[in-house]
Amino acid sequence: MFGDLFEEDYSSVSNNQCGKGKNLKTKTLEPPAPREFTNLSGIRNQGGTCYLNSLLQTLHFTPEFREALFSLGPEELGSLEDKDKPDAKVRIIPLQLQRLFAQLLLLDQEAASTTDLTDSFGWTSNEEMRQHDVQELNRILFSALETSLVGTSGHDLINRLYHGTVVNQIVCTECKNVSEKQEDFLDLTVAVKNVSSLEDALWNMYVEEEVFDYDNLYHCGTCDRLVKAAKSAKLRKLPPFLTISLLRFNFDFVKCERYKDTSCYTFPLQINLKPFCEQSELDDSGYMYDLFSVIIHKGGCYGGHYHVYIKDVDHLGNWQFQGEQNKPDVNLEALPNEEETDDPLMILKSILLQEKNSIISVDQLGQKLVKKAGISWNKKYRKQHGPLRKFLQLHSQIFLFNSDESTVSLLKNGSLQAESNFQRNDQQTFQTLTSEHPGLKGNSTCPHWFDINDSKVQPIEEKDITQQFQGKESAYMLFYRKSQLQRPPEARGNPRYRVPCHLLKEMDAANTELQMKRTECDSAKNNFELHLHLGPHYRFCNGALHPGTTQAESMWDLTFDKRKTLGDLRQSVFQLLQFWEGDMVLSVAKCVPAGLHIYHTLDGDELTLCEAEIADGEDIFVWNGVEVGGVQIQTGVDCEPLLIHVLQVDTRAEGEMQGQLVETPHVFPANAEMGTVFTTLAMPVCIIRVNLAEPAEEGCWTAIPQEDLKKTFREHGLRNGSSILLQHSRNADDSLLSRQGKWIADVENSSWLQVKNFCQSESEENQVKIAATANTVVFDIRIKAIKELKLMKELAENTCLRPIDRNGKLLCPVPDSATLREAEVRMESELALCLGNAPTSSQLFLFFALGTDIQPGIEMEVIVEETLSVRDCLKIMLKKSGLSGDVWHLRKMDWCYEAGEPLCEQDATLKELRICSGDTLLIMEGKLPPLGFLKVPVWWYQPWNPSGHWESPCQPSCATSQGSSWSAAASQGASGPPVPAEVCLVYLGDVEISEDATLAELKWQAMALPFAPELAFRSPAFLRAWTVESKRPSRLLRTDRQQLREYKLGRRAEICLEALQKEESLGPQDMLLRTQLRVPGERTYAQAMDLVWEAARGWTAGSLRQRVADFYSLPVEKIEIAKYFPEKFEWLPISSWNQQIAKRKKKKKQESLQGAPYYLKDGDIIGIKNLLVDDDEDFGTLRDDLGKERQKELVLGKKKSRQALRAHSSDLFSSAGTPAQPRAPEASLSIHVGSFK
Repeated sequence: MFGDLFEEDYSSVSNNQCGKGKNLKTKTLEPPAPREFTNLSGIRNQGGTCYLNSLLQTLHFTPEFREALFSLGPEELGSLEDKDKPDAKVRIIPLQLQRLFAQLLLLDQEAASTTDLTDSFGWTSNEEMRQHDVQELNRILFSALETSLVGTSGHDLINRLYHGTVVNQIVCTECKNVSEKQEDFLDLTVAVKNVSSLEDALWNMYVEEEVFDYDNLYHCGTCDRLVKAAKSAKLRKLPPFLTISLLRFNFDFVKCERYKDTSCYTFPLQINLKPFCEQSELDDSGYMYDLFSVIIHKGGCYGGHYHVYIKDVDHLGNWQFQGEQNKPDVNLEALPNEEETDDPLMILKSILLQEKNSIISVDQLGQKLVKKAGISWNKKYRKQHGPLRKFLQLHSQIFLFNSDESTVSLLKNGSLQAESNFQRNDQQTFQTLTSEHPGLKGNSTCPHWFDINDSKVQPIEEKDITQQFQGKESAYMLFYRKSQLQRPPEARGNPRYRVPCHLLKEMDAANTELQMKRTECDSAKNNFELHLHLGPHYRFCNGALHPGTTQAESMWDLTFDKRKTLGDLRQSVFQLLQFWEGDMVLSVAKCVPAGLHIYHTLDGDELTLCEAEIADGEDIFVWNGVEVGGVQIQTGVDCEPLLIHVLQVDTRAEGEMQGQLVETPHVFPANAEMGTVFTTLAMPVCIIRVNLAEPAEEGCWTAIPQEDLKKTFREHGLRNGSSILLQHSRNADDSLLSRQGKWIADVENSSWLQVKNFCQSESEENQVKIAATANTVVFDIRIKAIKELKLMKELAENTCLRPIDRNGKLLCPVPDSATLREAEVRMESELALCLGNAPTSSQLFLFFALGTDIQPGIEMEVIVEETLSVRDCLKIMLKKSGLSGDVWHLRKMDWCYEAGEPLCEQDATLKELRICSGDTLLIMEGKLPPLGFLKVPVWWYQPWNPSGHWESPCQPSCATSQGSSWSAAASQGASGPPVPAEVCLVYLGDVEISEDATLAELKWQAMALPFAPELAFRSPAFLRAWTVESKRPSRLLRTDRQQLREYKLGRRAEICLEALQKEESLGPQDMLLRTQLRVPGERTYAQAMDLVWEAARGWTAGSLRQRVADFYSLPVEKIEIAKYFPEKFEWLPISSWNQQIAKRKKKKKQESLQGAPYYLKDGDIIGIKNLLVDDDEDFGTLRDDLGKERQKELVLGKKKSRQALRAHSSDLFSSAGTPAQPRAPEASLSIHVGSFK
């Protein structure tokens, strides 16, 4: 946030932020992705709105509907800025539709959002997550639009475009009298069952006649008797746009369940409706209709997914068929001349010719080259043609290379020349790549069809429609337009046609803002933070480099664009270090336990930082390349300094060898011979024992033979932190150092591992036993296993070892370079030899699964970089799971195999969130609120009295609202007791609020919800807040000034509010209880009263009894109290037996009512019995008896239903082997529209 606020201004270093000390990099929210190659925009799914998206895209690709809606200006519809004004009549639904259509036409984003539109519908988040029927939505949306457009010039928009009439006639066969009835329609519903095509269904409806005869005669009004008659129906008036709904869903009266008809049902691309019309004087052209949209449903009758096939009438999109798009790749590979295939000029030209913007960055060019040729530039062409940037500069007659911005484009003459060359190979392939407008690409006479699946838009061929005739994924709604409807030429390929000026300005401004955000995000993504270690401020001592001055002077931070070259980096460092004299060499260094070590020098100024494999946070050592402080420096991984703990016996006592064991750290180069220990320590040759454990453990010492002293430290497996013990020869037989308790073993503890063959390759052996020790490297075990299993040698490049747990599950692969001790592999355990490489040191091996119901074996696996963001990790997992959309989030599975808190920081890396290899992530449905915010559902709590009614200071208003637009928690669900529940929660709405806000601010926002004014809140001080769990008030939130973060609500918290007659201030030792005095002689209670119990003296039964007695002015010995358990309909008496025991046994700890068996908490119901007038031992009520009986009936009913379900499932689903899943109750769909009459 304050990264360079106090830094010096290095204006001479362009596009870089430099300074001393540590810079903080702020994370920017990623803007929406631009449109893909189709140049069309999809619509984001809000969770269950695929049905809405499909219908909206159909209306959007109905140009006449879209332009009629655009013709209504702000003077008729109002303005969205005035929607909150009380007296303004703003027709929000058509305004939001206009805005959405403008975004779909002009806004450069992959998918538009319908959040504003659904908000104008009055839908909640629950509505957006629930799927509905698109045929039902079509009728409801048209009705809402008609209501919204009353009193405007578009009042007849729906009627003008979609309204038709059907006439039903009954003709008397004797007097020929005709009785007719006319019906209006906005869509035709046709049968699918026992019908093979749309034409057959229309023929049955509008051509065939129903005859009334024999036992089914018709009463003719003219003849005044029962006669024979014929009934028929005809289409009287046809609309310009005909909507046809297919009755795919039916009811099986034998099985008593709904089902989807997946039989074959054909429909034509063009249909002649003349045979089905009443009047047929016109020629056939007046009755011809063309198919332009097919809404498809995939799934069953209780759920599924919608997407739509749409014909682009105005050619707004780039209809470049996918197979045609990939042709240049195939042609390049299929060229007969091998020299042309290896020609980098030809490949680079083809890549740039396909670029819509013609200018791309060099990094993108390299990535596209890998995708096209299957190999990178450095591996295939660098040796012969040099670096890519140098190659582009050498061919300046073809490429326009901008070294400052690292971009490249094709010169105009080079483009024409390249195009003529490619036309010799495939004239048709590049015909679509050089058109002036994307909407005009492809064959103009061929209809342009697209598959729009929420956010994704893909071109399809017209023949693909036939695949939707039958099956679980089949056509559900058909949209036809009159063939005579012609579009004006100026509308072709012109998305700005007829769009109002104010929307054009808004979209242009939004595109400019999007472009700026993408530029900023691209810059933030491509910035690296480098740590510059300045050589003149370092000194070489103890085998490594160490700062000679303060950290701030010896190390500077530099933020640099990774797309720039090493030459640019060198120039920036020169400008930054104006005091530098002589040669400057940049080398990659790393901080090791011994200090700083230089590994390799950065050569090749034309290479980018990515090509040079420089990572974010890399340490760069700036020096002259030879010496530091007059000492010549050895570089490279071979001479890496190792910090070794050397143990030897203190021989300061004369002649005594039983002194204490002294440990001293020493630094040795990794490529030094083991014998150099004696030279460095200036001591005679003796026995060296090695302990690779960190720290040194008993039983892990091994002696090094004399002939192995010439081997290097690394060859002996020594690493940073390893220990060596120096022991004189005459004490070589000692096996115990008594003073330190360290046991020395002369012989290595050998053991074995069982390796099983999990590769697909067959072998003579399924498993082998490999001898190994704790210091054996995993790579050696893997190679031995491949040899002993007699597998192919090629598997050595593409296999890994994975531990097997006791349940047979494969765990995370172990790295080849680690020893068994480092990999924490137990001896005599089982390893699996599996295909695939183990993750590198910078990668993570993760398990992931969908949802919380994790069964053994269903987890999927993925290897990702530890620097990957949570957002990108989720995308990879969704793609591997076959899921799409942006309504998912990740949670980490906790230690008890349950879903933990969500990973809210979408831009944070996995490393920053401490995600480790072997962790399991869960893909959960639902969209997370912004970071630091909570989305809290707010309920209105109405207390309950014993008579079964709800008591609230605003009960009349509540009762009215509850029946209309409010939902009560007590009425949700299909089953429940026949008597009222213990609580009534009325849903008010959702509040999105910061975690730093106070409880009082949450109450203020709740008071501003739409239905809150009906409850006549006075102020937050007169509201009591509870958390909601299992549809009941749970935890009392006491202090209004306390932040929500301090309450630790969690991201799934819900709040309910209760009205107070007066303000209250509860302390930390106060407990709020609801007390009810039992009515003598009746099994009922008086009205509940709130009692505050101050438990400063302890949470004992005696203290509570005394408080209740004082509250009701009764003798404490003449009352009995009991706690009510509403879920069981039971009362548990609270006695003071604990105190009686305390009198007899001193120091007896008095038990608290907050523990078992009472678990007393805020909001609990306490029943009080006055023994002066009521000697009944029972606390129960008649309602409790009914509740217990109902519970028994429910238990018995569930038991019977489970038995019936098992029997039914065994008969019907024996082949599938999966029982039917329980279904949630269906909910009606509605759109709330204001009154504009």
